Amino acid sequence: MAVVHPFEKPQAGESPRTEEPPALHDRAMDNLRFIREAMERASAFTAVPGWGQVAIGVTALFAALVASQQRAFADWFAVWMAEALVSACIAGWTMYRKAHASDTSLLSRPGRKLIINLTPPMVVGGLLTVVFYRAGLSAQLPGLWLLLYGTGVVTGGAFSVRPVPFMGLCFMFLGAGALFLPDVWGDALMAAGFGLLHIIFGLHIARNYGG
Repeated sequence: MAVVHPFEKPQAGESPRTEEPPALHDRAMDNLRFIREAMERASAFTAVPGWGQVAIGVTALFAALVASQQRAFADWFAVWMAEALVSACIAGWTMYRKAHASDTSLLSRPGRKLIINLTPPMVVGGLLTVVFYRAGLSAQLPGLWLLLYGTGVVTGGAFSVRPVPFMGLCFMFLGAGALFLPDVWGDALMAAGFGLLHIIFGLHIARNYGG
């Protein structure tokens, strides 16, 4: 409902009061700030490194080969933990390089959303790894890792380029299968997921989204 303000008649000897219009510069800066924030909210995080994903896939294939030769669980587990560390370093470095080359920030609004949505499934995966080991379910770890990694990629990839969440769905499909397939398929499914899927989608991202 419109509010009617009473007209105040100026006193004798006073000039009519007029409100000072806002400075044109201030209004322009406010408009630019609004447009920039709206575009930032709507934009996707494009610094996902295609060639970095390919490199991660290659190292994962090598890790799967080495892990499949181990007889003790501790040795097998150490191989995959080393691969996880190497992959994290590759992903972080190549993501930084791509963001720097495109003059974007890893801590932009889409970048922060990607990290925030990717982190919880990774933390849950770490906690459940301990639980599965204590419960004697070590053979189910490949399925757990693939499934939760895929979940993180889907949720985080919602703020990235289109192929990323689709790649996450493929990981989830492999992870679900690994939970019900024979245990001896674990390393092969890990190679298919962390190796081949990263290479295939990495090449697609590098070709269509740069770097």
